[in-house]
Amino acid sequence: MKSYDIYQSIETLYNTFTKSEKKIADYTLKHREEIMYMSITELSDATKVGEASIFRFCKTVGLEGYQAFKIALANASSEEKTSQKIYSTIQKEDSMEVLTDKVRVANISAIESTAQLVNPDHMEKAVDYMVAADKITFFGVGSSFTTALEGHIKFLRITSKTGAAFDSHLQAMTASLMKPKEVAVIISFSGQTKDSIEVAKEAKKAGATVIVMTRYQKSPLTEYADLVLLTGSVEGPLQGGSTSAKVAQLYLLDILYTKFYLKTYEASETNKELTLQSVLPKLY
Repeated sequence: MKSYDIYQSIETLYNTFTKSEKKIADYTLKHREEIMYMSITELSDATKVGEASIFRFCKTVGLEGYQAFKIALANASSEEKTSQKIYSTIQKEDSMEVLTDKVRVANISAIESTAQLVNPDHMEKAVDYMVAADKITFFGVGSSFTTALEGHIKFLRITSKTGAAFDSHLQAMTASLMKPKEVAVIISFSGQTKDSIEVAKEAKKAGATVIVMTRYQKSPLTEYADLVLLTGSVEGPLQGGSTSAKVAQLYLLDILYTKFYLKTYEASETNKELTLQSVLPKLY
């Protein structure tokens, strides 16, 4: 059974919060130690938010009430090694040894936090969509495109029904021509990238199944998704387009690839051998 991480829940659901809930969330994330010892009245005074709003906030993040909220905070504080905390402590004067360790832990944390967010039913359904599809196209812009391209290359080893478009204009054109039995896998950390949202809109309009891989449960991009797969990495202020965000995305891709391989074992084995043989002459 997966352990409940209150900070993970707050970060994932942040885009869905009301204005009052965001005040509570911001205060919680900034005062992680003090808040465990505060009464609901003290928290209300500190955030300038009513006690009823605090209770609703606890419900929103999946807890029964304020006491359960404080217990969750206490449990999380003893184990907290999230990449957000790690990156916030990076200093300009850090030695190479210290920096190396912080980045190492951040990348490990990206996988661990993503594993906590994995919904087995959603992953299974995503693979079923991909197995049944006539074509699977991976989309992403900026640093997310390199993840999308990796997805395409990975699946190309075992199936011919995969593709990826480089230019944002070509992505929009490709999405507009998709068919109902095709799948669009759209990768975006923020879920707010305009080009990716347009691709999702076009793919949806064309009747394709849209799978979104992103950090936040609710965003402009997820509005067009048939299925949302969440990543757990947090990009710190020094790490825009960080490797830890990509590690989290690649982790999910690896799960999808492996399950796809197992569900199409005979065809995937044959195709993997064919693609392997095709590149052998290129090796010394």
